Amino acid sequence: MTEFEDILVSGEFAAFREAYAPAVQPAGTTAVRETVRRRRRRTAVVTAAAVVLAVAIPVGANAALNRRPGPPPGPAQTATPSPSESTASPTPPTPTPSTASPTPAAPDGRITRSQLLAARLDLAAWPGYAPKTCVSDDVRLRSGPQSDSVPTLLTDPRYGDLDGDGATETVALVACRYGEASAKQVLAFDRDDTGRIVTMGRVVGTHDGMDDITDFSVRDDGKIRAYVADIQPCCSTPEWSPQRQWRTYAWTGERFTQTAGPTKFGVDPRLTNLTLTAGDLVVGPADTKGNRTATVTVTVVNNGPVDVPQLGFSDFYTIGEPAGGDLSRCRMVRSDGPEACVLDGLPAGKRKTYTFTFRYEPLEADIQPALRVIHYDSQERYWNDLSRKDNHVDLHTAG
Repeated sequence: MTEFEDILVSGEFAAFREAYAPAVQPAGTTAVRETVRRRRRRTAVVTAAAVVLAVAIPVGANAALNRRPGPPPGPAQTATPSPSESTASPTPPTPTPSTASPTPAAPDGRITRSQLLAARLDLAAWPGYAPKTCVSDDVRLRSGPQSDSVPTLLTDPRYGDLDGDGATETVALVACRYGEASAKQVLAFDRDDTGRIVTMGRVVGTHDGMDDITDFSVRDDGKIRAYVADIQPCCSTPEWSPQRQWRTYAWTGERFTQTAGPTKFGVDPRLTNLTLTAGDLVVGPADTKGNRTATVTVTVVNNGPVDVPQLGFSDFYTIGEPAGGDLSRCRMVRSDGPEACVLDGLPAGKRKTYTFTFRYEPLEADIQPALRVIHYDSQERYWNDLSRKDNHVDLHTAG
């Protein structure tokens, strides 16, 4: 082999190595830069070396010289290595950062009775008729029962998730005394992010269309049920007299509003309308001891709508002691005044007439003799009348 042939063959080997070396070397920035440098040097190789690019390895110099020159070769193709041929580990994908901020847990609003009594609280405003000592700002609640006109915690608190945030809130009944009665509020309490006890809102108060709140509960769904009454038993009002209703309230996101139950008190369905009329009080002559008797006939009409299990009569002390007639069947029971004489029942739409005899002993000459009829139930509890003005009669004396 001549020196010229040796040069040609060496050039071909160099070109071959440069073309296929990337297929067996790992990819990377260093390999890329090395390939670029080699390709730049290859442009300086004698053009004659390209003629023998297609010669198989090993190729004799004579075969290379004797072969007719063919068309110029195309550009070298770089083979793409398969995964099994590459020694480089695949680069894991870059994790995409989450754009959602984690929601902080809601504060725990479960507040014990002792914690409520120890805290300084801002309450909902009391109604205007409450005394000035019924304050609402920076309040330290007293423990019930009430003795003074100051905000008082009446019952143990109760708990539930009122606003659906997954945390518990606290509900309590507070009151402030005025005279013999009290203004009352059902209040919801929570904690702020610093742990301070705050008033979430007033659920219901006695100035919201009722006069008393006696009980409440918190349901599993976070709604609050309050047991309210149209009047507050005090000042000799019997405990059974008020109308009572369960009303349901829920948090709207801004305040509490009623969602179920009656919204007002109508006519008390337990009451009826009695009418009493009477003839003259006929006073008889005095006996040998100077005692006199008086007789009167009265009629009672039950205008309905409720049957009356027992009729009672009172105020006869203005005439004297019962001494006969239908009064001989009296059973004396308590009433909203002096005792009453309880007799028969009277169904709705019916009437009944009675004759009463008294030992006539008027208290004073200027006191008008009178009678009053009262509705009693089977438990001897007395009830108001739908129209009380016609339950009472002044008696005119004759004889």
